[in-house]
Amino acid sequence: MNTAADEAHGSGVPGDDEAAMRRALALAESVRSQTSPNPWVGCVVVSGGEWFAGATAPPGGPHAEAVALAAAGDRARGATLFTTLEPCAHHGRTPPCSTGIAASGVARVVVALEDPDPQVSGRGVAELRRAGVEVVVGVGASEASELLAPYLKHRRTGRPWVVLKLAATLDGRIAAPDGSSRWLTGEDARADAHRLRAESDAVLVGAGTVRVDDPELSVRLRGVPERQPLRVVLGAAPAGARVQPAVELGGDPATVLDELGAKGVLQLLVEGGARVAHSFHSARLVDRYVLYLAPALFGGDDGVPLFAGPGAPTVSDLWRGRLMGVTRLGDDVRVELAPFDGVDSRGER
Repeated sequence: MNTAADEAHGSGVPGDDEAAMRRALALAESVRSQTSPNPWVGCVVVSGGEWFAGATAPPGGPHAEAVALAAAGDRARGATLFTTLEPCAHHGRTPPCSTGIAASGVARVVVALEDPDPQVSGRGVAELRRAGVEVVVGVGASEASELLAPYLKHRRTGRPWVVLKLAATLDGRIAAPDGSSRWLTGEDARADAHRLRAESDAVLVGAGTVRVDDPELSVRLRGVPERQPLRVVLGAAPAGARVQPAVELGGDPATVLDELGAKGVLQLLVEGGARVAHSFHSARLVDRYVLYLAPALFGGDDGVPLFAGPGAPTVSDLWRGRLMGVTRLGDDVRVELAPFDGVDSRGER
């Protein structure tokens, strides 16, 4: 999709708020891998029987609200604007959206979520109300929270959203005894993993994985935007490794997250190996687990396990999660899990 606008105008948008917000959420999803460190936002202006839509452009470009208002032109006067995140109220690389909305003559604004960024945090909504614009907050909030989870966590905690990605056989092994692991899964699963990289700001592996596998950690997939994630190595990577240039970090996982959060990383993809996976898992720092399971068996106990390190000592201490999705990818299966401990790493119940 063209991030400057998504089909400048059309007709037949359903009149209810939920349907229009679903359209805005779809627009936000379509630019998920293009806007970071800015939030991926979708916006729809509904005027009579027509709609005008926009999504956030890459950094430095217009925000979703500005795109939609430009598409609507004079039709914005008296219209309703739907946006997936509170309009900004401060000058950054672009003018404040709240000021532009008020000047456009829009009569009503429907917002899915207030923006926790300290520069916004209710100021956009307040400015619109002072200008006499009716504002409704909370339509589509659950869906928007899930879509914007990495941005929301970063703004609330200063740390990135952590996705732990592992590819394994059905008997839970990620590599053979000799360390070889290419390829456990098929092309469809590998393509999906590249899409996961494309929407991440940084990809992290341990120095041991670099020495054994010499991964490139880049996005190499037709049809996926060429924006490449920051490559991060725990430890020192050899000068000639394909991962270079890379950021080399030491310290415990919490310190690493603080450092990457300070660099503006909203989503971190942890790719391996088993000791690195264990260090993030055991510290309860993973927000999503993505497992690609191949219909294959090593058939022994000498392969490399998913996690290398001490596990739960008893059944009552098992880590338990919520099943977020199961998808068949060719002959492989993608399983997505979220922590199920009452409070996630965003500090929310």
